[in-house]
Amino acid sequence: MVISGWQWGNHSIHCGFSRGQWSKWARFSSILTALMKLRGSSTAKVDDKGRLKIPSEFIQGLKEYGTAFYITSPNGESARIYPLKVWSEMEDKLANTPNSKEKRKFLMNTSYFGQMTELDGQGRVLLPAILREKALLNGDVAVLALPSLNYLEVMNNARIVDQMKNEPFTDEEEDALGL
Repeated sequence: MVISGWQWGNHSIHCGFSRGQWSKWARFSSILTALMKLRGSSTAKVDDKGRLKIPSEFIQGLKEYGTAFYITSPNGESARIYPLKVWSEMEDKLANTPNSKEKRKFLMNTSYFGQMTELDGQGRVLLPAILREKALLNGDVAVLALPSLNYLEVMNNARIVDQMKNEPFTDEEEDALGL
């Protein structure tokens, strides 16, 4: 079922490397994804003040949405950098969905970890302190751009390598995607 550009339903397409109930809140249809074409990954560093320099390959695509961002996480394991315009649309869609345990949990977690920020003149954003601590976002991090989603995912570099090693993508999962 598609409601105003968002897909809702029982079918699960996982966002990034997170799994479970959270993924259903961040599935976009082609209405929004046609606007942002970010792909691949890059390594970056979080400095001592908690600032992440957005990798150059992603900066222009993000600037098309402006310089205001909402940085948050549904589970504290990674940071999601949403252009504020995208996050605002997401909030509007959620406001029109029935109240549920999952919706409340998602909103509580994304509010707890969330912070609005502006891109500075050097292409950096400040990651929320509480999220940096929980997600181990200091020093080297991986910045992932997933082509069907309108946000960047920032993960501790060692954590993502470990996760891919311990939970490898299987042939069955690829088959489930119909590729």
